[in-house]
Parts: sequence; C-alpha cells; structure tokens
Amino acid sequence: MKNTTKADEAIIDTLGFTSKSRSVARKRCCRFTSVMSRLKLQITDDISEYRKSKLRKVQAGSDMKDTKTNEYANVNAKQISNGKDDHVDSGANIDAVQIAIGNLGKWQIIVCLAISLVKFPVAWHQLAIVFMAPHQDYNCTEPTTVVSKDQCMVEFNGTIAKCTKWEYDRRIFPETIISQWNLVCDRTHYANIQQSILMFGVLLGNIIFGSLADRYGRKRPLMISIVLQLLSGIGCAIVPWFQVLLLMKLLSAFATGGTMVTSYVICMEIVGTKWRAAITVLYQIPFGLGHMSLAGLAFWFRHWQQLQIAITLPSIILLSYWWIVPESPRWLLTMGKQRAACKILQKAANINKVENVDVPEIVRKHCLHQNFKRSTLDHKASFLDLFRTPNMRIKSLSIFFNWIVCGMGLFGMSQYIGQVGGDIFINFAVSGAIQIPGNFVAWWAMNKLGRRITLICSNSITGVACIFLIVVPHDVEWLRLLLACFGIVGMSVSFTTAYLFSGELFPTVVRNIGVGASSMCARVGSIVAPFVVSLDSIESWLPPTIFGILPLIGAALCLLLPETAGCILPDTLQDGEEFGNKLSEEPRNPVPTNKNLL
Repeated sequence: MKNTTKADEAIIDTLGFTSKSRSVARKRCCRFTSVMSRLKLQITDDISEYRKSKLRKVQAGSDMKDTKTNEYANVNAKQISNGKDDHVDSGANIDAVQIAIGNLGKWQIIVCLAISLVKFPVAWHQLAIVFMAPHQDYNCTEPTTVVSKDQCMVEFNGTIAKCTKWEYDRRIFPETIISQWNLVCDRTHYANIQQSILMFGVLLGNIIFGSLADRYGRKRPLMISIVLQLLSGIGCAIVPWFQVLLLMKLLSAFATGGTMVTSYVICMEIVGTKWRAAITVLYQIPFGLGHMSLAGLAFWFRHWQQLQIAITLPSIILLSYWWIVPESPRWLLTMGKQRAACKILQKAANINKVENVDVPEIVRKHCLHQNFKRSTLDHKASFLDLFRTPNMRIKSLSIFFNWIVCGMGLFGMSQYIGQVGGDIFINFAVSGAIQIPGNFVAWWAMNKLGRRITLICSNSITGVACIFLIVVPHDVEWLRLLLACFGIVGMSVSFTTAYLFSGELFPTVVRNIGVGASSMCARVGSIVAPFVVSLDSIESWLPPTIFGILPLIGAALCLLLPETAGCILPDTLQDGEEFGNKLSEEPRNPVPTNKNLL
C-alpha cells in the first residue's frame, strides 16, 4: 500500500488521532486515495471519449444525416457488421443492439416466431362477428304469423302491430348473437354497434398500451393484455345480458389492441435495420393464417358461445411469453438500465454465436452517444406540426385518408364476403388464404415499383373489383367471390404498403406521432365498416359502391405524395416540408431488391 501524503498526515494531526488509531486512519486514507485515482482516470477517459465523439459529430456534418435510421421503416440505412472493429463508426449512430447480436440470428428468429402467435387471436377476435352475427332469415311468430317480406310489422286484429317474437333459420348456425337477443328489425343496428365497439376498443388499446409500453417496458404490458384478453374473452361467452356482452367485447378488444402494439414493437426493436421492412410484411402472415383458420373453427363450433370459447382458450399458450419473450434491450438502454440490457444482449450474442464482441463496452459507447444526441435536441415536436406547413399538410391528409380507406376496406370486405353468395365458410377461408400471397406481392412491389405506385395500384384493384360487384348478378356466385377476393387482396397490400410508406414519409422528429395518428385513422375506418356492410339491407349496391369509390379517391390522393423508396429520409420539420417539393434535387440510392433483403 502506498504511503500517505503530507496532506493526509496534516489532516490526521489536525483531527487528533491517537497513536493506535493513526495506523487505521493511514490505511483508510490510502484506500480512499486509490479509489479516487481510479475514478479520476475513468472520468478522464469518458470525457475524452465524449470530446472525440463530439468532434466526429462536427466533422461528419451533413454525413450524419445520411446515417440516421427510422426505427420502424427505413430499409436503406447503412448496416453495421458484427465485427468488433466496426463497433464505433465515425459519424454513424452507435446501435448497441445491432452491433452486439447482429441484424438477424437464431435468437431473433425464435423470439419473433413466438411473438407472431399473438396474431392468431388478434384475427379471431376482430373477425369473429362474421360467424357470430351472420345474416339469418327470420319469420315473425308473435303476435301472429304472416307470409310477407316485412316480418317486423304485422296486421293483427285489424291493426298494425310490431312483431315481438321471431323464428330463425337455424340450419347453418343453431344460435347466434342475433337470434339470442333478437337483434332484428328496429334492433338490427346493435350487431353493428358491437363490431364498432370492438374496433374502438382496439383503438384505445393501441393508445393506452402503447403509452404503458414506453413507460414500463414492452414485456409487462404485453403480459397484462394477454391475461385481460383471456379473462374478457371467457366473460363474453358466459354473460346473460347483451349490454354486459358489449362491455366484455370492449375489454377484449382493448386487450387485443395492447397485444398488437407491444408485440410488433418488440420485433422491430430486436431485428436489424435491413430486416425491418421484411418483418413488417412477414408479421402480417400470421394474421392471414388466423383469418383462414377462423373459418375452420366456425365450421366446427356453430354455436356462437362455443366459438367464443374456442378463439379465447388458445391465449393460455401465450402466457408462456413470461419465460420466452425478453424485455426489449433497446427500451432498457433508453431507460438507462444498462446492466439488464447487457445481460439480455450477452445471452442473445451467445445464441447467435456472435464472436469478438465486448457487450459492456458497446453499451457504454451507445449510452454516451445517446446522451450527446439528447443534449442537442432543439425542441419537442407535436401533432400540430403535421399540419403547420402546406406540403406537410397535404401529405398528412392524403396518407391519413388512405389509412381510413385501408381500415374500412379490409375489415368491411372481410365482413361483406359473407353476403356475396355461396358457402360462407369456403368464402371466408379463401379470403384469408389469398392474403398470404398478397403479403409477398406487397413485399416485391414495394421494392420493385416503389411505395407510391404500389399503393395506387392496390387501391385501384380494390376499387375496380368492388365496382364490378355492383353489376355482376347475384346468381353468378363464383365471379362475385372472385371479385371480393381481389378486393381483399388489394386492401391487404394497401394496408402493408401504407404502414411502411407513412413511416418513411414523416420526418424523424414527428415520425412516431405520424404513424400513431395513421393507425388511429385506420381504426376510424374499421369502426364505420360494419355500418357500411349493413347498407346491403337497404340497397344491395350501396356497400360495393362505397368500398369501390373510396379506394379510387385514395389512389388519386397518392399522386400528391412523393416516392420514398431509395430516398434520404427527412429528419427535421424543414426537411419534411421540402421532401417532395425538391425530390428531384435529392440524391437517390438504388431501390433495394428482394435479393438485398434476403
């Protein structure tokens, strides 16, 4: 141990230690001096590293702009390899997650496959109304039985009276929500209200669980939403009152919205930039499988309560996420929980067999870089910034309208397909099956044709198919089914494209706000969808007319939007305003192909 300094001896003399305690005091002084020396060296290193990082930031200048990456949508950003020599790239963002575990490995694949299972109950709960409240023929039985088209008002004892009891056609479905609570005549709208409440619950779940996930992490809100989905789903099947059923459906949809937003964010935050566009597309495939499998479940469980139990109980499997799905390491780093992040990243690096990686050092440099970026923020953007300037206002309104069209078209056409004629189970299964190749078409088209052309074409296909539905006779069932399937595929491609398009369209400072507002617009469309489908009872041409005209308007509005594939994404609000006006002046990168992504 080092000897004490003269300053230490002076302090000891001043304090008046006895000869016995002087030895102990000297040892403690030496230990304290040693600790402070090591701490001083560490602080010096950190300050030096910070100054170097700041110098690189200044020297890089505009090059830094090219390396900023949209967390969810940018597929053209610079990639960082797994090698240790590339851990600190001058002027590039230091992404600890990608550097430590790579872009895509065995660990990410296992987690993403496990999380994708949540999309099955998402599809089941959102689309089950097709079989729980299908079209049923009915005949009035009280106060009297009549043979006429109007089964709501009957002539009884020389007066016109309301029918109070009906006999339902139970050949296909022995019991539905409609037959159990007599949702016919002046109560027909209650079935549509149930579906609208469900979509409103999904909207609330997206907003509230999204906020909880930012504050408390991704994993805990995901588990809470799964448990709530399980309990409320069972409650829907056993409640004896329709009003309580609506409340249970709201809670179930609220939980479904929570599972959607938290599961997607976890996937996006653990895969590398190169794979985020692919994951955005592939993440939709389980929804299509859930859509298709719902037809089989409904065929086997014809009673609506049995079907409700059948689509709810599989959520028990999702409780295993507590042991399988980790907390997002990116969120942990953002919240300053470096030790927990290091533990998860080290485990992932071992599973992915990433060698020559010093995870703690990577995390330390990542945090230094993030702290520097936070110190340079000049203001906090808000939702109103989407509409303050002319070009941003046009782009925001155009993409928001397309999101409304996507939400109304996809869920509306999925519900309307039960009314095009033919077997409802086959029709529904086919409409779900064709969404799967539709996802791959979207992937190819977005990379080959660009985002704008893909959205225009998919909207146009849906619009034209629905317009043709107006003129095709009802007895030509195969052609009507084919046209309805084209409409669903078009909307499926539009939905996927709009998600990636909006993520690239908004500048970085308002990108999360813009994408969140877009998702809300989609829920508004899905809330209105069942009421559009119900217009079939007034005039059969009304639903396909609305489903046909709105996508064509959306396609026309896409002409006001700039192409974003291969472009440098806007960062600031000024960039966002100029993006599109000066598109021809911006340098373009090659549009990535499927070979690049694979």
